Amino acid sequence: MQHRHFIIHKPPRYLSQFIYEGKRKGSKGLLGELYDFPKGTMAIGRLDEDSEGLLFLTTDGKVSELIRSRKYEKEYYAQVAGIIHQAAITQLQKGVQIGLKGGLKYQTKPCQARIIQEFGSLPIKARKMRSDAHGPTSWVSITLTEGKFRQVRKMTAAVGFPTLQLIRIRIGDVFLDLEQGRVKEVPHLTHEGK
Repeated sequence: MQHRHFIIHKPPRYLSQFIYEGKRKGSKGLLGELYDFPKGTMAIGRLDEDSEGLLFLTTDGKVSELIRSRKYEKEYYAQVAGIIHQAAITQLQKGVQIGLKGGLKYQTKPCQARIIQEFGSLPIKARKMRSDAHGPTSWVSITLTEGKFRQVRKMTAAVGFPTLQLIRIRIGDVFLDLEQGRVKEVPHLTHEGK
């Protein structure tokens, strides 16, 4: 069987899945509404419905398992409430305690984190998330090799800067280079891990 692979810029308010058994509230979309994917296509990992950015899809379960492993870095840009400072960045780099399902606590692994001033050539449009009356915002880059449920959002909240907008901009050596909602079929997803 010839497997097929895809890169997508998942828009916000889309679920990282093809079928949803529950009732969809509001204007949530499914990935299959963006492109005519072949049968058996699966998303590799997930982005929560409020988040956007780079998502890999494949018909090959082995590729999915490999990319979800710790061999592949995932980099996120998070717009946070307030002007984040170096002390908070240092905390993120060392690892912070976050909550998991069932009230369990988890200490995140050390990671890369930095304050970002501009997006460069990435196809990102910062949406106005709230009124200026609610105070300033800033952006931070966080690069992980793990992926707990809503981990980046929980990490920034743990250091006092809740995430307002979250965009995954890189998986392994592949950077986000598509406009929101666009899909690109590729011969392979990535050859390198970190």
